[in-house]
This record gives sequence, structure tokens and C-alpha cells, in this order.
Amino acid sequence: MRLKDTGMTRQELKDTIDTYTMVTAKHLDLVAEQGKGKYIYDADGTAYLDFYAGIAVSSVGNCNEKVVQAIQEQAAQLIHGSNYPYLVPQAKLAKLICESIGMDKIFFQNSGSEANELMIKMARKYGVETYGPARYHIVTAKNSFHGRTYGALSATGQPDNGCQIGYHPVLPGFTYAEFNNLESFREACTEHTIAIMVEPVQGEGGVYPAKQEFLEGLRKLCDEKGMLLLFDEVQTGWGRCGDLMAFLSYGVTPDIVTMAKAMGGGMPIGAVCANRKAASAINPGSHGSTYGGNPVCCAAAYAAVTEIMEKKLPERAKEIGAYFQKRLQELPGIKEVRGRGLLVGVEFNTPIAAEVKHGCFEHQLLITAVSDTIIRIVPPLIVEKEDCDRAVEILKTVVQEQLG
Repeated sequence: MRLKDTGMTRQELKDTIDTYTMVTAKHLDLVAEQGKGKYIYDADGTAYLDFYAGIAVSSVGNCNEKVVQAIQEQAAQLIHGSNYPYLVPQAKLAKLICESIGMDKIFFQNSGSEANELMIKMARKYGVETYGPARYHIVTAKNSFHGRTYGALSATGQPDNGCQIGYHPVLPGFTYAEFNNLESFREACTEHTIAIMVEPVQGEGGVYPAKQEFLEGLRKLCDEKGMLLLFDEVQTGWGRCGDLMAFLSYGVTPDIVTMAKAMGGGMPIGAVCANRKAASAINPGSHGSTYGGNPVCCAAAYAAVTEIMEKKLPERAKEIGAYFQKRLQELPGIKEVRGRGLLVGVEFNTPIAAEVKHGCFEHQLLITAVSDTIIRIVPPLIVEKEDCDRAVEILKTVVQEQLG
């Protein structure tokens, strides 16, 4: 639906949103009416270079033709099915994902937070059934982000951040250790610990990639202590970091891995993949999801994942990401540029990130900020070097304006 079809003016539309919806983020002055490839179009036709991709969702591009076609065809056949019948799109997607990333079992959810909820439940149930009720404790990383549902929020290692403020007491059974510090994780483990849960790259926490020896050390530690290794790849998965899943590029295989965002091509879907050992904790009655594995979402995800593989978008993310990060080093006032593939963070020496975000919007470039000093840039994986050049020039202009 377009703005002109509503009978409302631009201001009336904005007032309606502000009046009737709960505000959880400061809106940009953007009435996003259409998306195509690397661009989002305002209702007035202004094109914005999309370098946040719906927060790492639209990796195959906005309104990818194959994804759109898959949605239309499936919606005309069957929109909803629940967990009880066998569903064709679900079968195709399950086989494709498990065989592509080397996992045994999958369960479909509706979002990344839900996927992380199930991963936490699986780890604890596995601990109870394998060792008894005392094995429930999970160690996660400081500065991590695992979602906003209660279990995922409790696992998030940001107790002083806004995402936890007002929601205490959070769920017990979690301890936060220093990211990229193996000894800190070792010390955090107790006789009650059943799992270690980390992101291969901390995205919302500021774009901090894990060190190779850190993930290898966690795998060894979990094997030594009979614990499960859990990877949250909601943001890092499906090509973003230079491989289908980031853990593949590290060569460190988790027992359970979650995914969402890019896998749906814009449709709401998440999933948990596990090896047979960890998956054995889930049986009839132990978990469920009314919409999980929705046929339309699975059809869209099959199209998106296939596009990612056929167009070799992980390889492109690795190549273009390296070029982009090198160009970003030219920006004034920066402390560090870091990332993996096309999950990129720029940290400034001064707290100007929000101003840079909004300044870029004024120059028709969409990015996001994750702290006072850090911007995060996660463009569609179809971007070219020329798009990166344009983004860098806009950023240079905006940053210089902020620094005076």
C-alpha cells in the first residue's frame, strides 16, 4: 500500500504511528514505501542507499525477485499449516540448511530471539536429562546481545544497558565473562555449567569479532567438561561474515547454532540447528511454535538461502567487506574500524555516532548506531565497490561536519 492510497498526508501518517504504536526507537523522517535491491524509496520517491539492510536482514537485496515470487506462489497455495502436518516448503528448507552447514536437526522459529530462547531451553534440558537438575548454568559474554524475550534478555551480557533496565530480576542461571578472554570463561564455569553461549561477532555490542584461538579454546573447554557450545548467528549467519555461517570460516563447530535475519529474505523466520546429541533434548511436547515453519516464510527463506549460495554472496561479502573496511580507514576522528565481511563497525574518538547516523540520512545513506561512539554498517551483500565509495564520501562529509 502506498501513502497516496491511504487518504492521509505524510504528517497524518506519522501522527497515526506516534499515536497508536508503542515507540521503541526514534524514527527517521522516512516513509519507507518501496524497496529495490540496494535502495529504499521514500513516499516522495527519494532513493536512500541502504547500508543497514533492515538491520542485516535484506542480504539478497530489498524485494529480491526470487523471494517475492516464492512468497506469491506459496501464498496462493497454503499460508499456514502449524506443526502438525508435513509441509513441502519446510522439508525443502530443512534439508537445504542442514546439509549446507553440516548440522543434523533443525527447528523453525519466528525470530532470532525465539531461536535463542529455544537454544537456551535445549541446553538446560540436555543438562538435566544427561547429568541431573544441577547442570543448568550457562556462561555468556559481556557486551553480548541475544534478543529481547526474557531468556534471551537474561543471557545478554549488558546488565547496565537499556535493554535490561526496568526488567529485573532477570532469569537466574547466567554468568557473563569477558569476550575473547578464554581464561575469563574458564573461571566463570562451575560444576553447574552446561553450556557456553557466544556470538562469533558481537554485533549489537559494537562489532567485535571473536579471535580464532578464543573460539577454538571454547570448543576444547566444552569438550573437556561435557558442556555444549552454543553459537548465536542471528546476525552473523548466511553470508554476512564471508561464509554461509561464521563458524564455518573459523572451523569451529558448535553443538547448537541459531539463525534468523538474512535467512528469510525479509520475511520473519528463525531457526535452531543442532547435532544429534543436543537435539535429543527436544521431543514431542517439550517445545512448539504455532507459526514456526510457516509455509510462506519457509518458501521465502528457501529462495533467499538459494540466492545466497548461487550468487556466491559470502565470497562477495569477504571481498567487498575488505575493500570497504580499508576505505573506512580514511575517515577522520576514528579510533578503530573492525568487522568481518560486511558486518562492519566504526568507532569514533568522540560520542558522535547518533549525529553521524542522522547526518548520513540527510545525505540519503542509511546506517545505524549501536552506542555513543560506534556506528554499525550492514549493507545488502549485493553492494558493489562503487556503492562503498559513495558511502565513504558521505560519511567523510558528515563526520567532518560533526568534528567542525
